[in-house]
Amino acid sequence: MIAGITLKVCGLTTVADAQSAADSGADFIGFNLYPPSPRYLPLEQYKAFSARLPALEKVAIIVSPTAAELAAAAAAGFDRFQVHFPLETAAAVVGSWAETVGVSRLWLAPKLPPADDMPAALLPFAETFMLDTFHAGGFGGSGKTGDWAKFARHALRHEDKTWILAGGLNPDNIAVAVTRSGARFVDVNSGVESAPGVKDAAKLRRLVANLAVHRE
Repeated sequence: MIAGITLKVCGLTTVADAQSAADSGADFIGFNLYPPSPRYLPLEQYKAFSARLPALEKVAIIVSPTAAELAAAAAAGFDRFQVHFPLETAAAVVGSWAETVGVSRLWLAPKLPPADDMPAALLPFAETFMLDTFHAGGFGGSGKTGDWAKFARHALRHEDKTWILAGGLNPDNIAVAVTRSGARFVDVNSGVESAPGVKDAAKLRRLVANLAVHRE
């Protein structure tokens, strides 16, 4: 935690970058199990090095998983499950994910168009929700900043839930993003990279420094 802000570093592909995230003060480290992603990490590859990862909470990033895919990620030892999915996904399907891994371990990240708010029907299925920048062609990972006022509105309206701010966060905008959104939990990815899936330790240190100075 950085000056009261929970930090997740996402899109990791190596033990070295995971350790760099831990050294920076990250609370969670995320691994993308979605094949179309440029940061895709096959589950078997993750399992091969998972024993050498730092002792932080590990998050599986997965898109519209089948029951078998979600169960396999759970069996691999992930602590949390960040599930991205189309907004039109049936509530029964979302409910099945909660049943598989538990409401407390499921992080829901529906693909919300700019004009849409988080559907009330989804709220019972998780304690943690991510608001990422809408990207018509994919599920997050656009590198573009989102609607920080919309995030603030959701966090105030549903204070009993944990809200994660994601989308285009980098060393240069992290302070203003936290100020405008009121976020207490942030997710960083492309903004601290030198290439997709390759984290830049200097950028990560600078982001953490700017976040810490802002919150003091």
